[in-house]
Amino acid sequence: MAKSKLVQANEKIADAVVGGYKKIEESVVGGYQKIENGVVGAYKKVEDGFVDKFLTHEDETVEDAKKRLHEEQDQHEAAAGASVEADKNAGKH
Repeated sequence: MAKSKLVQANEKIADAVVGGYKKIEESVVGGYQKIENGVVGAYKKVEDGFVDKFLTHEDETVEDAKKRLHEEQDQHEAAAGASVEADKNAGKH
């Protein structure tokens, strides 16, 4: 069954619109990703510089210091959580 000229023209227009949209979408998303990567990269450099200058112990790498700091933070959060639970339980009696 042959398609009418109107249906064929409509399909061509639809294909052109979708193709144009995809090109715009790709350029916007690509631009956003470049900006995001630049910002994240700059943040990591600042973070590493701060950790290196102020938070490392002798002969400790930046990565080792970050790992140690995360472990200390986890311990503090666990202790704080236990303290809150103890306070809640003390108030029940």
